[in-house]
Amino acid sequence: MSNRIYTIDIFRAITMLLMIFVNDFWSLKGIPDWLQHAGAKQDFLGFSDIIFPCFLFIVGMAIPFAIRNRISKGENNQKILFHIAIRSVALLVMGFFTVNTEQNFTASGLTHGWFKILMVLAFFLIWNVYPKSKDWKKYLFTGLQVAGIALLVLLFLIFKGGKDGAWHMTPQWWGILGLIGWTYLISAPIYLFARKLPWLLLVFWGLFTLLNIADHAQWLKTPIPGGGAFQGFAFAGIAASLLLDRAIDPEKRNKLPLFYIGTGFLMLFAGLALRNFFIISKIQATPTWVFLCNAIAFGFLALIYYVVELKGKSDWFRIIKPAGTSTLTCYLVPYVYYSLAAYAFTLPVFMKTGVIGLGKSMVYALIIIGITALLEKVKVKLKI
Repeated sequence: MSNRIYTIDIFRAITMLLMIFVNDFWSLKGIPDWLQHAGAKQDFLGFSDIIFPCFLFIVGMAIPFAIRNRISKGENNQKILFHIAIRSVALLVMGFFTVNTEQNFTASGLTHGWFKILMVLAFFLIWNVYPKSKDWKKYLFTGLQVAGIALLVLLFLIFKGGKDGAWHMTPQWWGILGLIGWTYLISAPIYLFARKLPWLLLVFWGLFTLLNIADHAQWLKTPIPGGGAFQGFAFAGIAASLLLDRAIDPEKRNKLPLFYIGTGFLMLFAGLALRNFFIISKIQATPTWVFLCNAIAFGFLALIYYVVELKGKSDWFRIIKPAGTSTLTCYLVPYVYYSLAAYAFTLPVFMKTGVIGLGKSMVYALIIIGITALLEKVKVKLKI
C-alpha cells in the first residue's frame, strides 16, 4: 500500500472516529452548543456539522484511486460502471433501511433494538467479504447472501411505523449511507469518463457548486439530494487527488500542503462572501456550508499529509486504522452496540454529563473501532 493511500485511510479513519463520537452526543447532556448540530434555520456551523462533509470529501478523493485500480486489472468502462452501480445501490438500500429505524415501528412486532440487530445481520450476510472458494463453501456463502436478502425483504414487509402503525418504509432523506450512495453514483461515472481531462473535472466541480447556489437562490430546483452540495464535496476531494497526483518529485511533495492550505483559504473567503446571501446550514445544505466545510477539509488534509507523508508518522494512527480500512463495518456496529447495551446496562448520569460525558463518548468511539478490529481478525468485514 502506498503512502498516498495511507493518507486517505488516515483521513477516513479520523473522520469515522469523529462521526461515531458526535453520533453519541444524543446520550449526553450539558455539553457546549458549538459541538452539536446547528438547527435547520440557525446560521451557525457546529463541530458536528463538519464531519459528514469531510467524509464526502474523502469519498471523492478515493474515487480516482479506486477507478485506477480497476483499470489496472484490465476492467473496461462498462464493467467499472456496473461496479459503481452495484456499490451505489448497496449504499442506497442500507441508507433506506437505516433512515427508517428512526421511526416508531413497534407495531411491526419487534422492538427498535431487535429490528436494528436483524437489519445489520442482513447487511453482513449480504455484503460480508467471503473467502474465495470452489468447493461446498461457495454454495454456503451464496446461501448466506440469499438468506440476508430474504431477511431484508421480511423486515421491509413487516415494518409498520407511526402512532397508528400506518407508516411504511419510505426513502425520506435517504440517511447518511444513502446520501453517500447518491453522491458516488453521480460523481464516480463523471470521473471515469472525464479522468483524462483534469480541467473538465474542475468544470464539473464548478457546475455542481453553481447548481447548489442556483437551488438556494430559487433560480431552479434540482431533484438531486442536497441540490449539488454533496457532489461539491466529492469533487473537492477529486481536485485534492489531482494535486496529489502531480506531487511526484520531492520539491512538489514538500509544497503540496501549501497548495492545500491555499485552496482552503480560497474556499474560506468564498464561504464568508456567500454568507451575505445564504446562512450556514448543514440541514439546508447551503452553499456557505459547502465552501466553509471544504475549506476545513483542505486544511485538515494538509495537516494529515504533512504528518503522514513528510514526517512519516503514520504509526501514530495505528489504533484507529480499522476505522479507515473497514469503514462501513465501523459505521454499522453502533446499531448493534446500542441495541444490546440498552438491555445490558445504564450508565450513571454523571458519566453522561459535560466533560466526563464527552470523555465517555470518545471512549465509546474507540470501543467501536476496537470491535471493528476484532471483526476484521475473524474475517467479518463489509465490502461493497
